[in-house]
Amino acid sequence: MRQMRMVVLVVAGILGAVLVPSGPAAAAPGNPGGRAYVPAEARAVNTSRPDRVVGNGTPASCTSRAVVAAVAKGGVITFNCGPGRVVIRMTATAKVRNTSARVVLDGGGKVTLSGMGKRRILFMNTCDKSLVWTTSHCDDQAQPQLVLQNLTFADGNSTGERLEGGGGGAVFVRGGRVKVVNSTFVRNRCDSTGPDLGGAALRVLSQYRNLPVYVVRSTFGGAKGQGGVCSNGGAVSSIGVSWVILNSVMSYNKAIGRGANPSRGGTPGGGSGGAIYTDGNRFTVQLSGSIIQNNTAREGGGAVFFVSNDLTGTLRIDKSRLRNNPSAGFETQGYPGIFYRGAGKPKITASSLS
Repeated sequence: MRQMRMVVLVVAGILGAVLVPSGPAAAAPGNPGGRAYVPAEARAVNTSRPDRVVGNGTPASCTSRAVVAAVAKGGVITFNCGPGRVVIRMTATAKVRNTSARVVLDGGGKVTLSGMGKRRILFMNTCDKSLVWTTSHCDDQAQPQLVLQNLTFADGNSTGERLEGGGGGAVFVRGGRVKVVNSTFVRNRCDSTGPDLGGAALRVLSQYRNLPVYVVRSTFGGAKGQGGVCSNGGAVSSIGVSWVILNSVMSYNKAIGRGANPSRGGTPGGGSGGAIYTDGNRFTVQLSGSIIQNNTAREGGGAVFFVSNDLTGTLRIDKSRLRNNPSAGFETQGYPGIFYRGAGKPKITASSLS
């Protein structure tokens, strides 16, 4: 029998991190074969001089309370939970205060933040007055800038959270900027029905000047039973937001709503975008060096649902593979796994769709 290094620690009534069993290191996130160029602004942030450190070298010191407090204060945040991989069980959602210019969370490849299937893990909303309303144009401001890198987000659940339309089982963002680098999202959930909510892992609204959300070398799902589940967007979703997804993997995610958007009569709506759900007017989606496979949609777009209502948006897929992403309801002829309504046709280069 394999020796276990797992200890559940309780300090002053606060659950500390759980040391995971010894064994092989978890697979590195992202597509190892991805060769898409990563621009400087999309790369990981240098965290060698952090503003805050969660933990003092032991798993017990890495608590939900410590994470929540660090995120509220902002700055560059790293973790010191000991030499092994740990799971921090979040007993409350960490919330970014809008007075922070930047919040960087770097798990060093060893930290999992778990919502325990009970709650959303991280929340940022520049238009939420309880988090301080810093401008008169909250839906278009440059800060805070949120960076999530070298982390795993597991078992987040935003079911029942209706603020800003809901969604974002692990992470919800409105306003400022957000990017995700070298991170993994597994077993996250949001509401199972609804015509426009989505993003079991990540929901994003109103990014500054419509600059894109970067997702780099990250995995959403990755294995059977590890994917996200939501009404729409089993991995990510947005309205009016642009995305650049580089050298990443999205697999085994599910859009399980019923009735599409707008919802058919007698249905609750939803079921589109097994991996990616995007809606709005002028926005772009770029997939490069990525693998999108084994995702499912009960309605449209087993891999990607893309609707630009004013037909100005564009979809580009380069050096990527989309495979086995069934759309049970509808998809665009000639583009397996994709439902597309935008400017012209999707631009597909050096990629395979099957």
